[in-house]
Amino acid sequence: MTQIFAYIPHHGGIATDIALEYPAAAKKIDAAATLTAVVTGEGADLDKVADGLTATYKEVIKIGNQALAYPNGEVVRKALVNVLDPGSIVLAPNDTFGMDLSPGLAIKMDSAYVADAVDIEGMDGSLLKIVRQELGGAVSTHVTCDTSKGAVITLRPGAFAPIETGAAGGTVVDKSSEAGDLTSKRRFIEIVEAEVGDVDITKSDVLVSIGRGIEEEDNIEIAEELAKALKAVVSCSRPIVDAKWLEKSRQVGTSGQTVKPKVYMAMGISGSFQHMGGIKGNPFIVAVNKNPKAPIFQVADVGIVQDILEFMPELTEKVKSL
Repeated sequence: MTQIFAYIPHHGGIATDIALEYPAAAKKIDAAATLTAVVTGEGADLDKVADGLTATYKEVIKIGNQALAYPNGEVVRKALVNVLDPGSIVLAPNDTFGMDLSPGLAIKMDSAYVADAVDIEGMDGSLLKIVRQELGGAVSTHVTCDTSKGAVITLRPGAFAPIETGAAGGTVVDKSSEAGDLTSKRRFIEIVEAEVGDVDITKSDVLVSIGRGIEEEDNIEIAEELAKALKAVVSCSRPIVDAKWLEKSRQVGTSGQTVKPKVYMAMGISGSFQHMGGIKGNPFIVAVNKNPKAPIFQVADVGIVQDILEFMPELTEKVKSL
């Protein structure tokens, strides 16, 4: 039976959304696999998140240490190598921290490494078939990973359907004493909070999000008119912020804000994984793009091949008439 460990990031005692996505990925690896959550940290926040995970996981391994109080890939890597069983499969998020942690962890565990998995096609013996995306999502690649000595796999957040939090009745196992030496060459300095903008896009149920397809700054007014008609908020992809057309607080993506709207309207956005990584909660996605091969259409519930500068004004008028 395959042993799978899922590393759970958390903040303020609350596990990130990917904690509910790991079980779906694990089933695709091996439906009979044993899935164990692993959480590191210190104090009350660690206890809170570990206890909360027992609703989803049968077993939760807790590793507590002052050195683990802040995310540090070097320290977490040392702890996991000492605690996890050799030859296991380890799942981690394909975010900034996961990309820091995972390659070195695979080396330390002498196992295979696959980054940014968007789907898993199952196991054939010891060979695991994984789907990745290249060229900004324009091409899907199918890779085979030999798990005979274990594997470390990072999953793209949002790529696997989250499960409902249930009553797994799991138990917490404290393995803090097995973590070993957690000294580090890195030194924590401070946490820099993200800037606060005039609008909090993380609280909006409907987002009208614009990308390169808006073409120029003056056209943002067209998106604002549509957002006003829909009682929505305008957000954007990174190129709009880089051009200084909107403030950083309106950017959706791994280097911007994480949002959980009910409806996400992607206007002229290609749909790179960096952008999609900032969208959580399985919203209804409407994508409008002139390029019929844009990656955004692979995840959209409704896809429309059209120039947004023609589409948005017409939709605005239609909404107003209703």
